[in-house]
Amino acid sequence: MTVSSLSAGSSTGSLKTVAQMTRQAARKLAVLSADEKNRAIEAIALSLSEHADDIVKANAVDCQAALDDNLAPALYGRLKLDATKLQGAIAGVRDVGKLADPVGQIQIHRELDEGLVLKRISCPLGVLGVIFESRPDAVMQIATLAIKSGNGVILKGGREAVRSCEALVKAIRAGLSKTEVNPDVVQLLTTREETLELLKLEGLVDLIIPRGSNSFVRFVQDNTRIPVLGHADGICHLYIDRAANIEQAVAIAVDAKVGYPSACNAIETLLVHGDIAADALPALAAALFDQGVELRGDLHTREILESNNLSTGRNLLAATDDDWSTEYSALTLTVKVVETLDQAIAHINIYGSRHTEAIVSDDTDTASLFMDQVDAAGVFHNCSTRFSDGFRYGFGAEVGISTQKMPPRGPVGLEGLVTYKYQLVGQGQVAATYSGEDAKSFTHRDLSL
Repeated sequence: MTVSSLSAGSSTGSLKTVAQMTRQAARKLAVLSADEKNRAIEAIALSLSEHADDIVKANAVDCQAALDDNLAPALYGRLKLDATKLQGAIAGVRDVGKLADPVGQIQIHRELDEGLVLKRISCPLGVLGVIFESRPDAVMQIATLAIKSGNGVILKGGREAVRSCEALVKAIRAGLSKTEVNPDVVQLLTTREETLELLKLEGLVDLIIPRGSNSFVRFVQDNTRIPVLGHADGICHLYIDRAANIEQAVAIAVDAKVGYPSACNAIETLLVHGDIAADALPALAAALFDQGVELRGDLHTREILESNNLSTGRNLLAATDDDWSTEYSALTLTVKVVETLDQAIAHINIYGSRHTEAIVSDDTDTASLFMDQVDAAGVFHNCSTRFSDGFRYGFGAEVGISTQKMPPRGPVGLEGLVTYKYQLVGQGQVAATYSGEDAKSFTHRDLSL
């Protein structure tokens, strides 16, 4: 097994040794002050800027190799990291530094009895293992969030982004070397074999965060006993209600599908209420066709579009049963006419991936029902699903998006990277005092935070 010399400081050490180094460095990071962590984040931003040319050149080599290997367009779009995108990512690094420190927050402060005081205090998870495909900008987001939350992180990017990731981690570690934070808190792995080994490091790695395709995330979930945070699918819907403003619906649909079709928060299915389908569908289809979107419609959809001479044969196909549960990550969109709000909600709850769903409607009661009854991490009214994003939520960045029911859910920023511990301070009290016939009563008095 080969461990990146950029990450481990040695090409011969085992991955277990690397994880132990990360864990040791993370313990020291966990007790640093907010100012010390913020200085480290600024040092990372400066170092990334200083190494910008090297990073962009490394990415260009990765991109050319990806083209030569016929990498899927969706993955290629995520791989590219030009100078403009890099500067935006560096700004995102600094935004994380401006966020409140999530560590050391007192969540509960309670007197159990006189001289016996309980606190629940937020603390880091420990070591994160983050495995991702293509997106090298994830390196900057995740490393910065890890440091801000007091965690060590072991990164594993896809082979298509290996040069980009190496250049980025080299810059990050160079920046950290000038601060109180040990550079060993950020490690990089580069081979598939290391991915499999990483998944076995129960006890040394506290959380695995996979970012990538459906099959990739499911592979990770099926091959580790370490807790996994992530989502396997990004099947998002946009429902156009009978009380929708059609012009507004068209703009939202185009943004949600066309803006970044390979994003997990892009819509894959459009649902249109039957009462307005005759007016709304031609407008929606025309705008989407203009952007090169292929529509796969149910029978009612196709009949309406064909009657309006909007069937081109190439851009309008019949939807199959499999289409409703497919994440295209491309300019393909399924379309269905529904007769009621309940039908729309039922369809979404059957085929949706609990990621992000949206309704366009001027009827606030209808929108409220939709938002209450749709089962998803994000449910939006009169806006694009593309707002489901840690940066856009004001989290600074995100380590990933979770569609699980238990928290954290949705875009996961700093709050998802900390847990808590209970600290109890007494003056010699024993539990026996509070049990039996002559048991003393607890006061259970909440104190100021």
